[in-house]
Amino acid sequence: MKIVDLVIIGGGSAGMAAAIQAKKEGVDNLLILEKNDTLGGILNQCIHNGFGLTEFKEELTGPEYLQRFVDQVHELDIPYKLSSAVINITRDKVVSYSNPVDGSVSVQAKAIVLATGCYERNAGAIQLPGDRCSGIITAGTAQKYLNIHGYLVGKRVVILGSGDIGLIMARRLTLEGAKVVCVAEIMPYSNGLNRNIAQCLNDYNIPLYLSTSVSRVIGKGRLQKVILSNVDDNFKFIPGTEMEIPCDTLILSVGLVPYVSLLENIGVPMSSTKGALVNEHMETMIPGIFTCGNCLHVHDVVDFVTDEGRLAGHGAALYLQNLLLGVREINVYPNSGVSYVVPQKVNLDNQEDVTFKFRVQKPVKDVFVLFESNNVIISKVFKSALIPSEMIMIKVNRDKLANVTGDITVHLEGR
Repeated sequence: MKIVDLVIIGGGSAGMAAAIQAKKEGVDNLLILEKNDTLGGILNQCIHNGFGLTEFKEELTGPEYLQRFVDQVHELDIPYKLSSAVINITRDKVVSYSNPVDGSVSVQAKAIVLATGCYERNAGAIQLPGDRCSGIITAGTAQKYLNIHGYLVGKRVVILGSGDIGLIMARRLTLEGAKVVCVAEIMPYSNGLNRNIAQCLNDYNIPLYLSTSVSRVIGKGRLQKVILSNVDDNFKFIPGTEMEIPCDTLILSVGLVPYVSLLENIGVPMSSTKGALVNEHMETMIPGIFTCGNCLHVHDVVDFVTDEGRLAGHGAALYLQNLLLGVREINVYPNSGVSYVVPQKVNLDNQEDVTFKFRVQKPVKDVFVLFESNNVIISKVFKSALIPSEMIMIKVNRDKLANVTGDITVHLEGR
């Protein structure tokens, strides 16, 4: 069996960034495995701009953004295999994959980075009520049909959910001549970035109905109309609020779920993000297996996915050089107002600063973010406004962590 120092599963923005960083830190025997026939993952179909503002200080389309990393992969001579589906990994890091050229192959890895991204929740996942007709499609699939294959998925469209891909598709479909009637969002606030609300809905006079969802889909063969209803605080439909919307297409933008079955199959502990529990180097609870990007927790900006991929590649390089040897590990927990925090564990023997990433449970204004251990405040940062759709990142200096003796909680406090 061939031995590979580092196997990266997934050749999207996180996987390529991890491979590039590991290569720069001296890991020469590595391999990227990508299930599609090109590198880049989902970015290949994201032809809108808005990428690279943090990473490159300029605005790029998805294909332009990914190409910069593909170029680095080639410049550094990093090997990769396309159309390669990873079938299984084991706790001792045997990676089994198959492709049309090599057939079924197993390699022994010394370290693994999982960067497999996420998948969309569909009609079955949300138990969409009503008829089972054609014309109901997820936002990402609609994006692929239109941007890759050139198919207009509908002429009169309702979008359920205000996730970023759904908002972007509202604009894209409008520009292609479809009528986007409205966007309905079950929450009392949008789940998309504010810039996408402005640029994709407001600029095209597309209404956004909050605290509203689809109470029934109606259609024989093809979708004919949807019934929208307001929901109460418990997300139950309110009788008498029904609104009938004739349409031929319903696009679902109702959430993303990290793709982590490879980790679940070997018993890697999971967190509330639906991704794995990790430390500050993106290492799971199985030493030498790392994870990053949208298969760890769903990001709203691809630049942050890239940065997290680099962190995982750095961690893998340290592991392969036997430099991850600390034993003073503490837990990190979300508390009041915070829905989750990454990483969930921190090694106090690590000599590097730690960037904590989290989301709030609901929109808040004028609050302090507190990092606290044994009733001692480690760090306190003021934020004028926080919303659930935007991931927050706060770096805590290593010096502030030096004297921590107990678990850390991250929570909000009013001004």
